[in-house]
This record gives sequence, C-alpha cells and structure tokens, in this order.
Amino acid sequence: MHVTVRLFARLRDIAGAGELRREVPGGATVSTVWSSLMAEFPDMSPYEKSISCAVNADYSRFTATVADGDEVAFLPPVSGG
Repeated sequence: MHVTVRLFARLRDIAGAGELRREVPGGATVSTVWSSLMAEFPDMSPYEKSISCAVNADYSRFTATVADGDEVAFLPPVSGG
C-alpha cells in the first residue's frame, strides 16, 4: 500500500522534499513509516525522540496504523519568537 509522507522544517531540508510517496506493508504503523525514512535519511534520527506526527491532518501516535492512501506528517519541534 502507498502513503504520502509530509515533512516540515529541518526534516524537509534533510530529505530535499516536503512530500514523499512511500510503499509500506499492510498493517504498517506511523513508526514503520518513520523507520523507513530514517533508514533512507539517517540524519533524521536525532529528531526521533522529539518529533510529532499526524495521520490525515489529525495528531497521532507512532503506534497508529496507517491505511492505503493515508497522509502521514512528521513535524519536528520548532521555536520562534
């Protein structure tokens, strides 16, 4: 099955794109998607403990199951002022 991965801020810079399409196995979770990204882009690994995620624009947990056609977003912490 296929999911669309949306990346923001520094993650987008690391991947070189804000949106990626990925194939994942049936029963995959957000964590499965994140793990595949870290394998492809090892520089993302420092963000693992502080990242937020969303599935179809709703904040989610890494344990959430994803379905074919879902959009999975990863958002690193940001600061501003």
